Amino acid sequence: MKYGDIIYYDDELNDEIIDFKIKSIKIDENYTYIHKNPFYKFWSFFTYRLIATPAIWIYYRLFKKIKFENKKILKQVKNGGYFIYANHTNQFSDGFSPTLICFPKKPYIIVNPDNVSIKFWGKFTRMWGALPLPDTIVAAKKFNQAIEHILSKDNPILIYPEAHLWPYYTKIRPFDNKSFRYPVNLNKPVFTFTTTYHKRKHSKKPKIVIYVDGPFYPDRSLDKKSAMQKLRDEVYQKMCERAKLSDYEFVKYVKRSKDD
Repeated sequence: MKYGDIIYYDDELNDEIIDFKIKSIKIDENYTYIHKNPFYKFWSFFTYRLIATPAIWIYYRLFKKIKFENKKILKQVKNGGYFIYANHTNQFSDGFSPTLICFPKKPYIIVNPDNVSIKFWGKFTRMWGALPLPDTIVAAKKFNQAIEHILSKDNPILIYPEAHLWPYYTKIRPFDNKSFRYPVNLNKPVFTFTTTYHKRKHSKKPKIVIYVDGPFYPDRSLDKKSAMQKLRDEVYQKMCERAKLSDYEFVKYVKRSKDD
């Protein structure tokens, strides 16, 4: 994409702006979410902490210069993991910013199976924290067990409730409350990461500022469905509030009219 592009869409909930056209592997009972093999665990630690994390830090600090606002509030949750909800607007930043924001904790990201299906690269996304959504009932059980295991190790789990990547989009797209069953069921706190875009002095590429907010807690006085909806509304409202701080449109999104 380049500055000034106009992107037309029909449906904020379901439209794919970028279609990777990857044949996804099936996430069934044979898929391993939590590896116990010591060699796998060592290689995962080595590539993530000693190669990927320093490389991301250098790239962000020297080239991207992405700014993180208010990340110190994550320290309010000292024991136990938590959930993070974020807008999905930047392919590189969305994948790697959480590593720096959550450091020294390792964030895990719930993803579409496409993300672990890419030849060669998919192996690294698995080791670095990608949790693909399950395709079968048995896999779903293993997926839920993995979430509980990760949280028990005090690590955060990140969710992109908008589901689809819309590059440089400056608003928050509507999303349902389904993914909020995780923090409600497990009674875990929630934070938000909201990516905003701002004009640079000497470049058309936008400056990125990510705001961290929270924690938000499930309301235990409500039934499950009501608690999910309340938590969703609180998260959505805060993300919309932060998104309004964006002051620069690198690309423009236009909704097609019914007559088009």
